[in-house]
Amino acid sequence: MSTWLRSLRRPSRAAALLLLVLIAVYRSWTWSAQIPAIWNTIAGDHGSCPRLLHAPADPPASINLWASLTADEVMDIHDWLFHPSRDLNLTAGAKASLSDNVVFQIEAYRPSKSAALRYLSSPSTNDPPPRYARVTIHRGARETESGGPVIMDYLVGPLPLRPDSEEVTLRPLTEIYHRDDVPFNARSSISPSELAPFLSRIMAPMSSVTQARTFLNDRNDTLLAAGSGPLSFDGSFRRTWISWRRKVAGSWLHPVGFYVYIDCSGTDENQWKVLKLVYNHQIFSTVEDFLQAYHNKTLVRLRIENNTDTSWSSRHRPKHSYSRGLDYVPGPRQVSSSGLRFNVDEELQYLSPQEAISQYAGNDPMQASTAWLDRSFGMGLSVRGLLPGYDCPYEAVYLPAVMHTATAVIRRERAICIFEQDTGRPITRHTGPIDGEHGAVRGYVLTIRTISTVANYDYREYSQFAASTMYFTPTVQSKFVCRHRDIFKEHTGSPHKPTTAHASVNKAVGRHSNPALLDLADAAYPLVGSLHDHVINFKVDLDVAGTANSLRYTRTVQEELTQPWFDDDWGQTVVQQKLVHQYIDNENDALLRYPTNLRGEYAFVNQDKTNSWGVVRGYAIRPGQSPIYNTVVGSKRLLKNANWARYNLAVSLRKDTEPSSSSVWNLNLPGNPMVDFHKFFDGENITQQDLVAWINVGMHHIPQAEDSPNTRTNVAFSSFFLTPLNYFDADVSIDSANAVLLSSSPNYTAEEYGTVQPACMPDRPQRYEHLGLKGHPLEDWEPDEVEDIGRNVVEPQSGHGGELKRARSAG
Repeated sequence: MSTWLRSLRRPSRAAALLLLVLIAVYRSWTWSAQIPAIWNTIAGDHGSCPRLLHAPADPPASINLWASLTADEVMDIHDWLFHPSRDLNLTAGAKASLSDNVVFQIEAYRPSKSAALRYLSSPSTNDPPPRYARVTIHRGARETESGGPVIMDYLVGPLPLRPDSEEVTLRPLTEIYHRDDVPFNARSSISPSELAPFLSRIMAPMSSVTQARTFLNDRNDTLLAAGSGPLSFDGSFRRTWISWRRKVAGSWLHPVGFYVYIDCSGTDENQWKVLKLVYNHQIFSTVEDFLQAYHNKTLVRLRIENNTDTSWSSRHRPKHSYSRGLDYVPGPRQVSSSGLRFNVDEELQYLSPQEAISQYAGNDPMQASTAWLDRSFGMGLSVRGLLPGYDCPYEAVYLPAVMHTATAVIRRERAICIFEQDTGRPITRHTGPIDGEHGAVRGYVLTIRTISTVANYDYREYSQFAASTMYFTPTVQSKFVCRHRDIFKEHTGSPHKPTTAHASVNKAVGRHSNPALLDLADAAYPLVGSLHDHVINFKVDLDVAGTANSLRYTRTVQEELTQPWFDDDWGQTVVQQKLVHQYIDNENDALLRYPTNLRGEYAFVNQDKTNSWGVVRGYAIRPGQSPIYNTVVGSKRLLKNANWARYNLAVSLRKDTEPSSSSVWNLNLPGNPMVDFHKFFDGENITQQDLVAWINVGMHHIPQAEDSPNTRTNVAFSSFFLTPLNYFDADVSIDSANAVLLSSSPNYTAEEYGTVQPACMPDRPQRYEHLGLKGHPLEDWEPDEVEDIGRNVVEPQSGHGGELKRARSAG
């Protein structure tokens, strides 16, 4: 088991759901040791709610094998790499250009499963496996004779180390990829404004004919830029469409209808060039051609909105909001009178998001050519501070995240929250007339949550663990919807027919722009949101009563039966359904979609282990809300780099050489990806083997007016369940003391097993304080300083929007 960012691009990924590791792997860790005497004493007290009612719990192993690197460890590795004896010719990230060798990332590399289980089976007698770090270096200085610029992945270890360590090795990490080299053109950006100087240079000649004062990296900017993706097909080039939008709140809702296609291949910025420009569906080969059309009045210009009010796209409350009755009164607040309590079983060894795709359709160069793989943008670095009382309850436990970038070590406060909650519905309940039938068990779950903001997307990832040993993993999104202009016939020479790839949000009454200037403002055409799919892939390693498991498919079929007791009133036959069990033996047959009408299920079972009823023990993989897969298959922009998205789930033989379904570079290599998911499936037998499931969640985003300005989390929601299937002899939640049993004799008495909720007052919520982040440049590091420095650190922008902080548009 791992964390949300386990194999993503930053060591901060351990930050996002670190406690998942401690819970699922340190299987006997518990918060459940209640102290009845204290409980009963406080139950009648109306004072402050206690913080803790449990005996302290110790982890079963002294070393957490899945812990991220500490800030000091990152710096030790950084210094070791820069030691002259390494001969890596490295340049500090803050001073580097594309033609330098730069350390792109430093993160923990997880031990093999067999080594981890060996240690955890007897931590007091077995040594822990050696620790290693994964280091990625952009080798922009590599000479052409040696193959030219390239990206290299390395393993460094064993840890810990110091700059003069002699026993430490540095070796290429290639066994987890399907090609030997990572093309330099497939890189993720080190500098958040890598393209800024080039774009400023090519846009400068147009400043005299536009109403945009500046274009990038200035507080007086009126426009923001973002690039499309993928930027390459196989690494042989690096090209992107640049779109422009107004620099206002909700900028994704204010495109200006102007696009520039650029070639930014290689390391020499002087060789970068403009390939074409598109304005109002008119195509120009050069900036000069565009300006010539403007000056000779052959340019067909967009009409511009009369309304200059942009407040509608912000999160400010409208000035004339309609009344919501008692909305001025605070709503309910969750209060836990007993702190965190939970046991987690050992079956779930690994749970980790792998990749998130967004594939678009649209009527402009940006939307029609965009298919994102968000892992490329560093979703670990995109972890944001949680809002107490909104993202998580006030009383939740909040944990920080430490992240490494090419230029600094950063600490994000409130990166993770952990809390127990009452779902408001019992796990089980029944009303019955016979004693022993009437009762209910409370529906408590342990929730671990983190949020990554990648440009306009907020990914709210969390896992829930229930007393019925059910694992519930939902993914929720809230975002600024991406807008493009529904322009069909403005270019009279070539009318553009409507497309179904969008939905109208509002209409605008337009005016023609100032004849003296080209007004790059909101064009007066319907505001439309782009139709697109989101698919998010999870890796799940279940060990059901051991590592030897099989994949079983159970489905219902219809049958017609004749029985001797059927009488002539209804005929001699009955039509009904029956169960059919089928074991899937070959992993080539384990690329799966859920059955029609969900009339079946897939499960991991151990054919050698049975419960008391003689039935094989297992865990079922069940779809939750929105069990989708990618709609579009065959697009060159997702040709091979996200094959996993074609299915609801897939099951393969677990291998240390197949740790992830994707890589940070897959976005820009759809034709020849570093990780080709289909190559995992090579005909191997999966009967009574160590298996791993790759499970997809997501949503088909069909735009609507209510998407403006933000989509809602109660709609953009998807999930899956892992639930016991004959693993136990009965429902284990019936053992819970957080239950009630009603007896009808003599006068309906209630038995609550001594777990009556105490009457107490929670602490007053603190006024919200934005903690931001703490960080320190790598060039001026002092041990532990990251823990102490203040908040006067610029918030790093990541993702695919903002002021070209990553080359990606909004969506």
